[in-house]
Amino acid sequence: MTGPLAWLLVFLALAIVFVRRRSIAVGLVTAQALVLAGIAFNQAGTGSEVIASVALVTRAVALGALFLLVVARSREAQPVRARVGPAVRAGMAVALILALTGLVPHLGLTSRADERAVLALLAAGLICTATRRATLFQVLGIVLVENGLALAALEFPRTSPLVIELGVTLDLTLIAFVATLFHLRIYAEFGAGDSGVLRSLRDT
Repeated sequence: MTGPLAWLLVFLALAIVFVRRRSIAVGLVTAQALVLAGIAFNQAGTGSEVIASVALVTRAVALGALFLLVVARSREAQPVRARVGPAVRAGMAVALILALTGLVPHLGLTSRADERAVLALLAAGLICTATRRATLFQVLGIVLVENGLALAALEFPRTSPLVIELGVTLDLTLIAFVATLFHLRIYAEFGAGDSGVLRSLRDT
């Protein structure tokens, strides 16, 4: 993978951590997934790799459509405030990216730049999930992690991309789908997609 594409993936990940509007974040994560699919198509040399690339495109479009539908069906009366501000979130993501790239040894990918991009996507996903109260943003954090693992599969030279990409895509896409259903359930019950309202639940 070329350097500019790696930087583009990292920039999109940090933008998702920073932005406040759900619709913008959905557009960014969908664009990131489509960039990954484009990388897969560019590297595809066999029929199985083309199938894996098509699967990544299908996943990107399907998740994007699902999340936009969720945004439309769960309009918030007022924005769900994050635990920390956008600048602090971005700073935490950058700090975690630097820590991971400094501490994690070589992963065996085609280049160290690709490994840094993978670690950056994982770090951004973790920070997005940990620092946002809006349940949809927490789901998007899962998708960011999924995008990082898909990139690792694409850039790992000694493994069948069809097996790994389709396996990772299916497993984590199902997790994202189930988490989206939980978001809708929380919204239907409390009128807001705010994970903080779950603290009010008590055993009876």
